[in-house]
Amino acid sequence: MDIRNFIKQYIKNPKTVGAVAPSSEKLAYKMVENIDFSRVDCIVEYGPGTGVFTEKILNKKKDSTIFISIEYNEQFYNILREKFQNRTNFILVNDSAENLKDYLKKYNISKVDYIVSGLPFASLPKDMSENILTITKEILKGKGIFITFQYTLLKMKLFKMYFGRIKRKRVLLNLPPAYVLECKN
Repeated sequence: MDIRNFIKQYIKNPKTVGAVAPSSEKLAYKMVENIDFSRVDCIVEYGPGTGVFTEKILNKKKDSTIFISIEYNEQFYNILREKFQNRTNFILVNDSAENLKDYLKKYNISKVDYIVSGLPFASLPKDMSENILTITKEILKGKGIFITFQYTLLKMKLFKMYFGRIKRKRVLLNLPPAYVLECKN
């Protein structure tokens, strides 16, 4: 997808797309750099967009690691389906992250090690953000790690309501610059 089409998706869906350009390689690297791919059984991704983080995860994960990616935007979902359709243990879902528990049940997954998120919490409705974070905390069961990025720190108070320890890194080489937040209980 070229930048013009990405911008069109942002204009059509500003609350769910949340960015005017795809994430940079530098941001993608920072999002996955602390994932211990040698010990992971399941990774979930919220809001993969055009798949910048998805591709990094797919290239680093073991074949046996299950990777579920949930994309709400139908056009982005179709791009991802075409791009990654033949990858081992990759499950792509066109739905809201609020319904993750349904898919874990459907695929008989009882443990998630990491949830990586590209969701724009600053622009999502408050109740949706709270639902997603409640589900995330419940699924990670105090043992897994939630990694997200945000363009501002406006939602730090919200994240702190769900996670006791949050490490943050600034990524300047992204449009716009972003913060990577690694959240644990």
